[in-house]
Amino acid sequence: MCHMVARLLFRDKYIYRDGAIREMVIWRLPVADAERPHGLKYRLYYGRSGECLVRYDNERVKGDHRHYRCGTGSEREESYSWASVQRLIADFKADIDGLRGSEDD
Repeated sequence: MCHMVARLLFRDKYIYRDGAIREMVIWRLPVADAERPHGLKYRLYYGRSGECLVRYDNERVKGDHRHYRCGTGSEREESYSWASVQRLIADFKADIDGLRGSEDD
């Protein structure tokens, strides 16, 4: 059996002055399916001091979803309504802005 591999479309990592990390990785899957009809696999992560604060991903079975304040006692995991890659990144960055407030980059 021949397995087709996902193709990396986008990878970006940014480290803020306070040491917080924003990393975004998006792959094109060889075939879209019912769980990932957009044909993409992604992981968008923001955290500080080893603690995940926001993560968007679409692992199997769970589909498109986000973790907010992950790694804390008040973590929320909720489904995410897919619209586009641009919207995904904009929503992710808006969550980061909400957490960072007026902190400098």
